[in-house]
Amino acid sequence: MQEQLSAIGLFSFVLISHSACFRKSVPRIVYFTSNGVFVKSLKLKAPAKINYLLDVISRRPDGYHDLRMVMQRVNLCDDIAITLTDSPDITVTCADNGVPDGPGNIAWKAAGELLALAGSIQGATIHITKNIPVAAGLGGGSSDAATVLMGMNELLGLGFSDQRLMEIGVKLGADVPFFIFKKTALAEGIGEQLRAMPDMPAVWIVLVNPGVHVSTAWVYKNLQLTNRVELAKLPYFYGSIESICSILSNDLEAVTIPAFPVIADIKKTMLRLGATGAMMSGSGPTVFGLFQDRDMAEQARDVLADGTGWFAVAVETL
Repeated sequence: MQEQLSAIGLFSFVLISHSACFRKSVPRIVYFTSNGVFVKSLKLKAPAKINYLLDVISRRPDGYHDLRMVMQRVNLCDDIAITLTDSPDITVTCADNGVPDGPGNIAWKAAGELLALAGSIQGATIHITKNIPVAAGLGGGSSDAATVLMGMNELLGLGFSDQRLMEIGVKLGADVPFFIFKKTALAEGIGEQLRAMPDMPAVWIVLVNPGVHVSTAWVYKNLQLTNRVELAKLPYFYGSIESICSILSNDLEAVTIPAFPVIADIKKTMLRLGATGAMMSGSGPTVFGLFQDRDMAEQARDVLADGTGWFAVAVETL
């Protein structure tokens, strides 16, 4: 780093702001080292998501399910650092024991896709600092992959549109396009067909993860599909937290809660502590509660975290 910084006077140094998960600036650094190697790096935020609505409509011949979801980003974020290298290798590191390094990581695959499309002989090093619980129904892995796609697109100067990145992303995971879409969305198909939802008010959310392991594949395998006459109609206008809570529904609770009743206990506790609504996110086990203001959310978080060993955090919607 000393060598890199000493080169600032000899070569160019650029600092550009990027919008981030917490609405703060995140630096992009572009510089030459004194040995003439061109280095580009980005530090980015990868937000979590919750599902206000998750309808499972039917099972598809390819083994996936047709879904209808309302997906919302929240400002609990992983930190992603990406640096292009003059070596063709891709390196992904993460200190979290639940996250694989190397090719087993979806972020590694995302970087590989963009390098291949660029026809680049360069490589990348990616470091992920996990703040989003792993396998929690919050989309952390998909968000990391989406963030790497967007970051590599910029670092490589490819100029791909968000639509093109979404087409690449869906090959990596069904939720990846949503994080590139960057809006509260109605997601259909396997989750890749996205439409922007009407404007919704910002809401304070408490996320609680009890730390039990829930396999998404197991949940879908054990879901008994019902014959729906028609799907519930969604409102055209969302002017209050109550209007958002009116659509809260998750078909996957029918499988996950009987196996892990602690999820129902957390929902009940959230409602007792003043949540306007509470629901499991995705296939679980994370539960989210919607609160009228920050103080109520933080007080509920403190109660839910006290002596339980649960992951609990108060966040805001993006």
